Amino acid sequence: MAKILVADDDAHVIRIMSLWLQRNGHHVFEARNGQKAVEFLAEQQVDVIISDINMPVKNGLELLESVRNELKIDVPFLLISSRCDQKELRDRVEPLRARLYPKPFVPSKLVAEIDQMLAAAGS
Repeated sequence: MAKILVADDDAHVIRIMSLWLQRNGHHVFEARNGQKAVEFLAEQQVDVIISDINMPVKNGLELLESVRNELKIDVPFLLISSRCDQKELRDRVEPLRARLYPKPFVPSKLVAEIDQMLAAAGS
């Protein structure tokens, strides 16, 4: 069972992800923005981080940079975005060892992606 932090300002998206991840044996923590996620990660360890890119207070890219550069956490990180500049985003996130995943997403495929990331990380 992996511990997964989901950061998203959309309660519906968090609910869907949490249900699917929990159904597949994972323990899910929730944060409604990037700043709340940073505060949580300063206190707790997780195996995977999933974050929306567009959030208030601290967006997903800022969260990724904080996780890698300030907190020095090197766990699988999946950024979810409906933005149309996917190539530019990918070029920004790949050097920070993160994957980009498009919205809208199919929950079962998202869970499979997370499980693949966990297997590759040896979790």
